[in-house]
Amino acid sequence: MNVATAPHPPLSDRRFVLATDLDGTFLGGTEAERRRLYDWIEANRVSVGLIFVTGRDPDFIMEMCAERGLPWPEYVVGDVGTSIAEVHPGEAIRPIPALEEDISRRWGDSGARVRAALDGHPGLTLQPTEFRYRVSFDMDAETYDPSAEAKVEAMGLDWLISADCYFDVLPKGVSKGPSLRRLVAHLTIPEGRVLAAGDTLNDLSMLECGLNAVAVGNSEPALVERVRDLDHLHIARAHGAAGIMEAIAAFDLHTVPTGA
Repeated sequence: MNVATAPHPPLSDRRFVLATDLDGTFLGGTEAERRRLYDWIEANRVSVGLIFVTGRDPDFIMEMCAERGLPWPEYVVGDVGTSIAEVHPGEAIRPIPALEEDISRRWGDSGARVRAALDGHPGLTLQPTEFRYRVSFDMDAETYDPSAEAKVEAMGLDWLISADCYFDVLPKGVSKGPSLRRLVAHLTIPEGRVLAAGDTLNDLSMLECGLNAVAVGNSEPALVERVRDLDHLHIARAHGAAGIMEAIAAFDLHTVPTGA
């Protein structure tokens, strides 16, 4: 029921665009809070746009929308910012070559050398999915050896730890924030109409990038500590989906249901 049946205005013409992380943010809160946000988005598609900004890959997003009733986004900044794609609901999520060229150039053929350099590194377990422009590990904080960070930097790449359990190796200068800004500019969306929402340190660059932003109420303390003084950011009391609704009202970006 979430597949679009009629064309909507381009995102640049909509009153409000939500750019949101998934786990803990768009997927956070109670079932009733999530349904309230999702139903509100679907009822206001003419004036509300949706972008997922996530560490998840396209297959996961297709499954969540097609089988679990999530609203379809129009665009996805995926894989911790290393992919930028347009969504064709019910069909495919297709990369935008013009926006991924720089990401590809910065990454080169780094996958094999990253896996070799960090093979057997204490506290890191390689995730089974092979991403195009990143390498990701599960991290055991108790046994993790921080020397991994120097190894990555010596290769001219960036590393990112989030939720104290994930370690990502990314192209230099590429993360959620820069990729979201690149997409917003590409689509000529007025920046003041966008709200970026997140809850963990892998959302930091997105919340810091200068767009209206919200750290939802269940955000990890390390993220809140880093963003608490940003004047373009709202620290929500409500968790997950309800925190997003709270921020939309706080910034007066769109009319929301009474009591949201």
